[in-house]
Amino acid sequence: MGAPAKPLAECFAQNLVAERERAEISQEELGLRAALHRTEISQLERAKRVARIDTVAKLAGALGIPTSRLLDGIAWSPGEYTPGSFRFESPDATSS
Repeated sequence: MGAPAKPLAECFAQNLVAERERAEISQEELGLRAALHRTEISQLERAKRVARIDTVAKLAGALGIPTSRLLDGIAWSPGEYTPGSFRFESPDATSS
């Protein structure tokens, strides 16, 4: 088995920091562009909170990038699922 998966908030935080630095803007500037408070940007970048989908869209738009760049390295693996089924039993021939 490989290394344990990085928590979601940490992976998103690394992507957000990298994209903000690539854009060469401050947390405050990103907050203004995305209509978010600077403290929320800080919390997201420190993995103190997980972004909602509308926040991801705002951040990507403010950075001028596709949302997928903020989600890079984040994937979902479904758990195992076994559907139920009916069992049919033959009537007992010895019963009256």
